[in-house]
This record gives sequence, C-alpha cells and structure tokens, in this order.
Amino acid sequence: MACMKLGSKSDAFKRQGQAWFCSTGLPSDVTVEVEDMAFHLHKFPLLSRSGLLERLIRRASAAAAAAAAEEEEEEEEEEDEEEEEGDGGCVVRLAAVPGGAATFELVAKFCYGVKVELTAANVVGLRCAAEHLEMTEEYGEGNLVAQTEVFLNQVVLRRWKESVAALRACEGLLPLADDLRISRRCVESLAAKAVTDPGLFGWPVMEHGGAMQSPGGSVLWNGISTGARPRSAAGSSADWWYEDATALSLPFFKRLLSAMDSRGVRREALAGAIVFYAQKHLPGLARRHSGAGTATPPATSEEQQRHLLEEMEALLPGQRGMVPTRFLFGMLRAAMILRAGAACVAGLERRIGGQLDQAALEDLLLPTFSHSMETLYDVDCVQRILGHFLAADQAADQAAAEEPLGLLAGSPSLAPLTAVARLIDAYLAEVAPDPNLKLTRFQAMAADVPDYARPLDDALYRAIDIYLKAHPWMGEGEREKLCRVMDCQKLSLEACTHAAQNERLPLRVVVQVLFFEQLQLKSSIASCFLVSENLDGSRALRSGGAAEGTGGGGGWATAARENQVLKVGMDSMRMRVSELEKECSTMKEEIEKLGRGRSSGGGGGGGWASVVPRKLGMKIKSQMCSAQEGSVDEHRSLRGGNARTVEMLQAKLSKKYE
Repeated sequence: MACMKLGSKSDAFKRQGQAWFCSTGLPSDVTVEVEDMAFHLHKFPLLSRSGLLERLIRRASAAAAAAAAEEEEEEEEEEDEEEEEGDGGCVVRLAAVPGGAATFELVAKFCYGVKVELTAANVVGLRCAAEHLEMTEEYGEGNLVAQTEVFLNQVVLRRWKESVAALRACEGLLPLADDLRISRRCVESLAAKAVTDPGLFGWPVMEHGGAMQSPGGSVLWNGISTGARPRSAAGSSADWWYEDATALSLPFFKRLLSAMDSRGVRREALAGAIVFYAQKHLPGLARRHSGAGTATPPATSEEQQRHLLEEMEALLPGQRGMVPTRFLFGMLRAAMILRAGAACVAGLERRIGGQLDQAALEDLLLPTFSHSMETLYDVDCVQRILGHFLAADQAADQAAAEEPLGLLAGSPSLAPLTAVARLIDAYLAEVAPDPNLKLTRFQAMAADVPDYARPLDDALYRAIDIYLKAHPWMGEGEREKLCRVMDCQKLSLEACTHAAQNERLPLRVVVQVLFFEQLQLKSSIASCFLVSENLDGSRALRSGGAAEGTGGGGGWATAARENQVLKVGMDSMRMRVSELEKECSTMKEEIEKLGRGRSSGGGGGGGWASVVPRKLGMKIKSQMCSAQEGSVDEHRSLRGGNARTVEMLQAKLSKKYE
C-alpha cells in the first residue's frame, strides 16, 4: 500500500504501561491525557504546532501559577512540594481526539519531527485530529493539515484500494470526516473509477504488482504494448469491485451505489453488488445461491440482521430479471425466519411475483415458520406470489393493447404464463399429500391459473389425484367440487385412459372423461384418414402424370380402385363413430335419470342397474371397424382400455344401485 514519510528524527518515544515518555534528555513539563493513556511531553514542540494545545497549556499553566500564589502562606515543606508539582505537573486533558490515543501518538511524533509514515489507513484519522487540534499553517509551515491533504489528494484518491481503505477509516470518524468532505471525496473517487473500464488502467491490478508483465517477464516501462498481460484477469470483469465494496459499512455502501448510479454505472452491475453484499453479510444466502462463493458473515445479532435485510430489500431494483429469482426466495426465507417487517416481506413477494416464470419448484417449497399455520408449506405465501404475477401479466397485456402499435407488434407471449401454470401444477402435486391442506386452499390456487395458460390439464389431474389419495375421507360432493377446476376435454388420451379407470374420481367425472375420450378418438381417426386421403391423392396424380408420359392407362385405373376402397372404409368408420356418439349421449341421459328414478321402488334399483350396463356396453366394446386395419391398429390398445373401463363402470354402477 502506498505511503508517505514525514519527519527525519529517530523514534525517541517509549511506552511504559499506560504512559508514553519522550527521551530527549529534558524533563517533561506537560502531561497530555487522551482516553486512558498519558503522554509525558514538552510544551514547546506542542505550542509550535497546535493552536488548541497552545490555549489549553497556557490556561493550565495560568491555573497552576494562581494556585501556587494562593499557597505561599502555607508551610514551607508543603510549599516546596507544590512548586515541584507546578513545575512538572501541568496536565491537559483531551476529551475527544479523533482516532483516540493511537492517532495522538502519531500527532505527538509529528510535533517532535520523528519519522511518521502516512498510509491510507491512518491518514483520515490524522487529518481529522489535525483539524481538531488546529494544526494549520498559521502555527508552522508544512503543518499536519497541509501534509495530510497532499497525501489524500495526490496518492489516496488516485488509487482504488487506497480510496477503499480511507473510506473504511471514515466510518469511525463521523461526523468530522463528513464535515471535511473526506468521505464524499472517497466515494466520488471510487464511483469515477467504477465507471471507467478497469482494463484500460489496470484497476485494481496495476496498483499492486506495479505493472503489467510480458510473457517473458520483462516490465513495460514506456507504455508500449509488447504482448504483455495483466497479472490477473479479475480486473477486466464487470464485478471486479464487488469484493472491496462489501468491506464497507451499509451507510457507505449505499452512498457508493448512489454515486455510481448517478455516474451511469449499469443497473445490472449495481444489482449484482447488492446481491454480493447481502450474501456476504446475511447468513444462509450464500449457501442457497448457486453462484456465490464462500462467505463468512460476521457474528451479528438478530436485530442487526433484520435491519440489514430490510435495508437490502429497499435497495433492490424493481426491474424484472435484475436480481436472480433464487436469491429473492432466499431473502424471503430469511425475512420469515428473522420476522422482518410486513413491508419487507410484501416487497419481496411482489418482486418474486414479477418474475415467477424464472423460478424452480424447489424455490416455491417455503416451509411454514408460523406456529398458527398447520400446513407443512406456506401455501398462502405462494398464492400471494402467484397473484402478483397474474396482476403484472394483466397489466402488461393492457399496456400492450393501449399502445398505438400494439396490434401490429402482436400480443405478448404466453410462454411465461404457461411456464407458471406448469410450475403451480407441480407445486400443487408436491403439497397435495399434506393432510392438513384444506380443500378450499388447494382449489383456490388451482383455479387462480387461467384456463388458457394450460394447454393440457394432465399435470393438474395428477395433483388432484394425489390430493384425493391423501384425503380418502372426502365425500362425493367435495370430490366433484375439486374436479371442477379440471377440464376433462383438455386431458390427453393417456390421462383419459388412467382417469377412466380411477376409482377415486367421482362417477360424473368418469363419464365425462369417457365421453371426451371418444371424441378424441374420433378426431384422431379422422385425422389419420385425412392424411391417408392426401397421400393417396398425391400418389394418384404422380401415377397419372407417369401414365401420360408413357402412354399407358393401367396405373390410373389401379389408383382409382384403391381410392374407392379407402373411401368405403372411411365411410364405414365415420358411421361407427357416429353410432358411438349417439350411445354416449344415451348413456348420459340414462345416468341422469338414475338419480330421479330411485323413488320408484325397491326393485327399481336392480332394473336401472341392468339397463345402464347394457347401454354402456352395447357398442363400445365392439370392434371399431375391419377396413383399413393399418390405420386402426394404432388405436387397438385404447379400445382395450375403454372396454376394461366400461366393465369397471358397469360394476361400479351395479354396486351403487343394488
């Protein structure tokens, strides 16, 4: 670290316990008490440098002389003792010397001309002490005020590391360091250096290894590049100043960020510095954030950590994506543990909600820290975060619609909303096994996600099935109420097959699943034949073109016969699918009559139980078609599943209405 030497005399100061003595060969005639340390010095070196000490020494000497005059009439022996105390007992007490006894030791050495070394760590204390003791040019040329100002301006403020050290020294010297504008000058110096590309000047690398070195080790002395590289690549990255900034106290860190922001430092860099600072000083955050290094947070009290957390939350930028989502969740956990203020927790939830699509499932699994909540995870907090995301998404849609070119630019992407829907469905599946999770809370969170955000409801169906399995005591009405949040029409064929055989689902839901499964099967078969028609048509055109080129007509006739066979098979398939639709409609009507027909008598139940299975199994269990086996083979497994499902449904209905 850079330094500046003052004075030329050898050190004549010696310490004995809590006292300093200057061995110049002359007896001490003044004692200066600073804190619990006594300095036995001489008047003349102090009078020639300090205006404050001059006044205090003259006042103390006058008081001692007056006391000696009043005691002249006392006994001679006592008078002699008082004169000795008066000659060598002038005592000056300095109550509030900036920097304390350690700084005054350097001041005393400077007054005696002893060698003193100015560094970035002690120059601020010496500058403040010199101001307090009035060590200006009026009391001697090259006094301590002037010397410390020269070192500050020409050495400290021109270097990054020295400026950081000086700013840290200002923390214990307030408000005098602010009055002398030392802290402000250090902050402005650091902000100016942060704006400048560190690769141009080597901050902070070139200050402490002096220079750049060529591959061969020769030092560049004339500034001309010969292929040299800096000693370290740390100075070329955007976060090269983070580590030094975290050494500052929170008030000075905030001042530094404000100065950097006013000078145009990128907001991303400032946000990264805040994250780095929080990870350094708040326990637990560095372990959760993947990009954090090993941090050793100081042993602070819970109150101090809570205050720091709330201050960090207020410093975070409001723009989306500036701060990693995982870090925000870590701060939210810390806020819950430390019982931070409601404004702090709400602010973190709002920030997380603005970028919820960037979160992972493990981030949402926030444990319950309140004794008043019975659930394992804090579902209410996640629901509030989801509400913030939906509100922000709706506001973005309205803003896009109000813009003049909004229609031309197109609607906002549904990708974030779809990602959040998948995330919430996975979260519901994770918290569903909790036996203390109420139906209303589960249903409310599932219903908060808009229908258009879910292309398929398979994940939601999985979460509902897990919840039903973990809550077997639910009644039929509660099960139907829960299943209303799911759209059976948006289930895949695989999910429909599973749901149709799921005994935990209500009967009404199973019927709906069967109905929509048949519709999907019809659509799939129709699409297969449509593709087949297109392929056959293109094949016929190619065959016809080839026949015209060769003069033969046999290829065209063969293509026409094949096309006719395909059309007959397709018509047969369409008729059978239409019959299936009619049977499904009839089945729904019969089931609706079951509830109204129970009042007809004791034997009626058996009659309905015999009618419904016959209606259900009339044609669903029969083959779909015999033509075009190559197209229908793809759906044989689904037909088998449907047959098994119908048999289970028949047994279920018979058991229910016996």
